[in-house]
This record gives sequence, structure tokens and C-alpha cells, in this order.
Amino acid sequence: MALNYICKSEENCVAVKSSCFDLERTLDCGQAFRWVQTGENEWHGVAFAKPLTLKYDGGEIKFLGTNLTDFENIWKPYFDLDRDYDLLCRRFSRDKHLEKAVAECYGIRLLRQEPWEALCSFIISQNNNIPRIKGIIDRLCRLLGEHLGGDDYAFPTPEAVAAAGIDGLAPIRAGFRAKYIIDAARKVADGEIDFEKIKAAPIDEGRDELIKIKGVGEKVAQCTLLYGFGKIDAFPVDVWVKRIMQELYPDGLPECINGARGIAQQYLFHWRRTQ
Repeated sequence: MALNYICKSEENCVAVKSSCFDLERTLDCGQAFRWVQTGENEWHGVAFAKPLTLKYDGGEIKFLGTNLTDFENIWKPYFDLDRDYDLLCRRFSRDKHLEKAVAECYGIRLLRQEPWEALCSFIISQNNNIPRIKGIIDRLCRLLGEHLGGDDYAFPTPEAVAAAGIDGLAPIRAGFRAKYIIDAARKVADGEIDFEKIKAAPIDEGRDELIKIKGVGEKVAQCTLLYGFGKIDAFPVDVWVKRIMQELYPDGLPECINGARGIAQQYLFHWRRTQ
């Protein structure tokens, strides 16, 4: 994919021209929960303890409040900008159902999030709706995350969460999920769950490591592998995807998505959810 970007250092801005990159569809499709629309074609969020404002303006996406170094090291990987999504979408479109999903939801990109944040976020997502997930995560960050200035807070470290204990999480109102959050934080902080090992392992082995955490089953593990470790063939199945598979793919998923099943899933999920 051709990627053109320029750095306007005097404006603390990097401007990107990229195909297949829709801000709303990417940031509000249920894969991340810390992005908020702050204006027309404008979004603000925090990732890797870095606040960022994104604005679509005149054919460019402007990364505001950053510099070229952080763009290269953080935001380019985070938004998966080195991957040719047009090529992937053409491949997906060999399937008649995915052809519709790609046409109607064009521009979704997979977000490569920090593994601990992805794990914790999808533990919180269990039996929950998106507004409430966002609320719990926001309260968690304000309670235990580093204050980055203004209204921005970093996602808290597993050590900080583990030290708080279940009683310390009471203000975030996570309900039954609190004990799972604490178990995850303790296992990550103690090294029992080794992210470097999971990063290097095949999907099945990574899943087996993650489900050692209380409350982490197949879906949360697959979400963590997909969104936190960039394992694009991981395939989370929730109620929406289960319906899609039963109704559209009773004989199995199409071969055209092999090797990138997680990205295809995101298109199918968002397409079905917004119908």
C-alpha cells in the first residue's frame, strides 16, 4: 500500500494520506473502547500512554498532538498502516457476503493495541454493552492510571491494578468482572502470563496461555490475540459472529479469508451489527 505522510513539526502534526481508513468505522466498531468523537470527523483517545487527536480534513487524516518519531513507533503500527487493506478487501470480496460487508463498511482497520489493555478490556466486555464497557474502562483509568494532563489518563499497569485488589476496584463498578480483572493483573504482573511468549507462539498456544486466567474463555482469548498481539488469523466468536456463521456459512468459512480471518471477522461483525 502506498502510504504518504508529512510531518508539520511546527504544528505538532503528522498528516497521512491512506486508502481504506475510515475513522468512525475503525474507532467505533467494538475493537477498542477509549476513543471518543469530539467533533465532526474528529476523534480523541489515548493509547500506549499517549493522547492523540485524529481529524479527517481535505483527504488527509491529521494526527494532532504527536510527532514523526511517535507516529513511526506507535501510531503507524497501532493503525496497521503498513498493511495493504485494499488488497485484502479485494480478496475478501471473492465471497458474496463479504463483498457486501466490505462495500458497506469499507475503511475498517485493525487496531494493534497494547496487550494488557486489550486483555483487560475484553474481560470487562463480557456480557456487557459498549457504553457500559467504555464507562468502566474510563473509571478504571481515572482511578489507577497515570494522569497525562488535561482529561487524559493512561491505562493502568497490571501492577497498579493488582495492588488495588478487588475492594480497590469498587469505584469502577465492574461487578462480577472485578475478580477476573484482579486475577489477570496478578498473573501478568507476576510473569505467570508471559506476553513475549504469547507474542512468539502460534494462536492455539497463545490461547491456552490466556485461558489460564479466571474468566478468560475462548472469545476473550481470541480477542486479546487479535487486537492485542496482532495475530490477524485469530477469530473471536460472539453472538453476532455466531449468527453470521450459522446463517451465512453453515458449511464453514470461505477460503479467501485464510491468513487474515480476524480482519474479515471485523468487517462481518460491524456489517451485521449495523444492519
